[in-house]
Amino acid sequence: MSRLLSLLALCPLLLAQAQRPNILLILVDDLKPALGCYGDTAARTPNIDRLAARGMRFDLAYCNQAVCAPSRFTLMLGSHSTSTGLYGLGSTLRKMLPDAVTMPQHFAKHGQYRTESLGKVFHIGHGNEGDPVSFSVPHLKDKVIEYLDPQSTDGGQLTREEALFTNQKLDQIKQLPRGAAFESPAVNDDAYADGRVAAETMRRLQAAQQRRRADGTPFFIAAGFVRPHLPFSAPKKYWELHDPAKLPMPVFEKLPAGSPEVAHKRGGEISAYKPVPEKDDAEFTPGLKRQLIHGYYASTSFVDAQIGRVIDELDRLGLADDTIIVLWGDHGFHLGDLGIWTKHTNYEQANHIPLLIIAPGITQAAGSTRQLAESVDIFPTLAELAQLPAPAGPQPIDGISLVPVLKDPKSRVRDHAYHAFPRKTLGRAIRTEQHRLVEWKKPGAAPESAEIELYDYTADPLETRNLATEQPDVVKRLRAILARHPEARP
Repeated sequence: MSRLLSLLALCPLLLAQAQRPNILLILVDDLKPALGCYGDTAARTPNIDRLAARGMRFDLAYCNQAVCAPSRFTLMLGSHSTSTGLYGLGSTLRKMLPDAVTMPQHFAKHGQYRTESLGKVFHIGHGNEGDPVSFSVPHLKDKVIEYLDPQSTDGGQLTREEALFTNQKLDQIKQLPRGAAFESPAVNDDAYADGRVAAETMRRLQAAQQRRRADGTPFFIAAGFVRPHLPFSAPKKYWELHDPAKLPMPVFEKLPAGSPEVAHKRGGEISAYKPVPEKDDAEFTPGLKRQLIHGYYASTSFVDAQIGRVIDELDRLGLADDTIIVLWGDHGFHLGDLGIWTKHTNYEQANHIPLLIIAPGITQAAGSTRQLAESVDIFPTLAELAQLPAPAGPQPIDGISLVPVLKDPKSRVRDHAYHAFPRKTLGRAIRTEQHRLVEWKKPGAAPESAEIELYDYTADPLETRNLATEQPDVVKRLRAILARHPEARP
C-alpha cells in the first residue's frame, strides 16, 4: 500500500516530465551564415540545410558580443555583456555573478531536466574554466586547438593558441611557436574533436532515450563544436569538396571611409598562426587569402557532417518529435572583408549569426523570418516552449521570447538587435533591418563625447563608408533607440 501511495505521489511529476520537450542545443564556434540554407552557393552544408528545412531560420540574428566567452555568457544567462560586465575571454562568471542562474540550471530546477554539456559550451581557456555548476553531470571537454600533422606544430611543440586554450604557460605565450593556420590530413572524422563530440553526443542521446522511457526524465544536451574556429584543421575529404578557385574572395578590403580609429581592427588572433604575417599591418598574398577561405569552408563542411551524425541518431532513436533543436553560431567571422580576419568588431560579418529553431508542433517546415533576434533571446524562448517559468535572474534578463515569431514568422517582438564590443572605449550598437549605429564612448561619459558610426545595409551592404555625418536625422533616431538600453556596466 505504501509503495502504491508513493507511486501515486510521483505521478504528477512523471507526467510533467513526460510532457516536457527535450532540448538539443547545438553550438558552433565562429560559424557565420556561410551555409546553403542562407543562400551561400559555395557552401557544402547539406545536413544543416536539411535541419533548416524542419523549422525556422532567422535571417537577421545577431550575437551580443563578437568573441567566444562573452557571447556564450549572453546565451546562457539571457543577459547582455553590458549588463553583466562579462566582456573578456578570461571573464569568470561566478566572480562577477556568484548567484546567477544559467539556462541549464533553470531547466534543471523548474523542469527536472538532466542537463549535460559536451565540447565547447562555455569558453574554457585564457584563464577561464567555464561554469561547471551549470550542468547535472561533469562537462566533457575536448580540444579546441588541435593538430595531427607534426609539421603544423614544429614537430609536436606546444603552440601559442594551444597554450591559451588549455590554460598553460599563460605568462609565456609570445615565447611559444605559432601553430599552422590549416592542415588537411587523410584521417577519419573522429580523429578530431568535433568527430569525437558527435560520437559522444550520439551515445548521450541513446542513454537519454532509455531514461525517458524508464521514468520520463527530459534531457537538455548542449553539444559544442569548434570548427570552423582556427586552426582550419579538417580531414582532407572536406577540403576536396571545394574548388578554391570558385570560393568567394573579399570584395571590399579597406576600412570604412570616415570610420573612427577605435572601431578598426588589423591582425589580432589570426597573427598567432603561420604562415600569416605577424605584423598587424602586413598584406596577405592572394594565395594565402584563398587558402584561409578554403580552410573556413572545409571546416564548415566538416562540422556540418558531425551535426548530421547527431541529427540522424536523434531520428533513429525516435526522439525528433519530442525534441526542440537549436543551432546557434556564437558569432560571425570576417574573411578579409574590410581587410579584417576573424571576429572582435562591431561590423556585420562579425556579428551576424545563423540561428535555427526547430520546435515540433510550433514551427512550420522550411520557415524563415526577418525578425531581428539576439543570442539573449534563446533562453526565454526555450523556457516558454518548455512551459517553464520565464527566467528571472538574479542576473538582468535582456532577452525576449521569440515564440510568437516561431508561430508566425511575420510577428514582431523587437525593432532592433543590440550588441557591443569593448576597445579603448566601448562600442554599443543597434542593428535595425536597414541600419547599424555604433556609439563609441566610455560608460557614463557624456553623450556628446561619443564617436558615431552609421551604416545603411540597403544602400551599402559592404559597409564602405560611415554615414553618420551625412545623415544626422537617422543618427538622432537610432541613438534614441540605443538610449532605451541601460548604460553599460564598466
